[in-house]
Amino acid sequence: MAPHVKSDGRTTRWERHRTERREEFVLAAVRAIDTLGPDASVADIAAEAGVSKPVLYRYFADKSELHAAVGAWAADLVLARVLTAVLAPASARDRVTAGVAAYLDTLAEHPQAFLLLSRHAGGTDPLAAGKDQIAAKLTRLLGDALRHLGGDTGAAEPWAHAVVGLGTSVGQWWLERHTVSRSAAAGYLSDFIWHALAGAAAESGVDLSRLDAGGGSVTPIRSERRR
Repeated sequence: MAPHVKSDGRTTRWERHRTERREEFVLAAVRAIDTLGPDASVADIAAEAGVSKPVLYRYFADKSELHAAVGAWAADLVLARVLTAVLAPASARDRVTAGVAAYLDTLAEHPQAFLLLSRHAGGTDPLAAGKDQIAAKLTRLLGDALRHLGGDTGAAEPWAHAVVGLGTSVGQWWLERHTVSRSAAAGYLSDFIWHALAGAAAESGVDLSRLDAGGGSVTPIRSERRR
């Protein structure tokens, strides 16, 4: 039994080491892309990480896999920042505003990295899995809100994907154009998202503004639902 236990221990340590190294290389890729722009090469990333290209390729099969790992990092960062904002005590309207501001603030911290991820010129979207992850979390949040208010929870998933798609498109536009300030872009986007969600909910007789700041009880407005 002893050799088997030792082998398992070595495997666990190797897997942990491999995971840690991949995380280090992803952060090096973000730094290189932020400095050099979306065209940063694998050689540039390896140089930033202090290793050779062959070493980098031991952990990532190709450039697409490395970009996908950067996409996962970006999605985790956005999700953490946005959730912190939207779950803080505030009115429903203010939570939307805070969430959008947190999203654009995060993009502004790593503009070149997010530009690379949003363009995905190679045909594979490195943010695909991350966007699905964010949409799934938003689906749960919207579903809970609609259930709490007596609304149609079936709307939660399409609404969540609509919000993710809108945020991705506007975020890319803002990073590329900068024709308005970050605060102005956040204001326009949060207004649009809030009125889209509140208007759609109102069609089913639900007033989203009745979600109070503390998450306590609310009195839904009911009316005849559309079939």
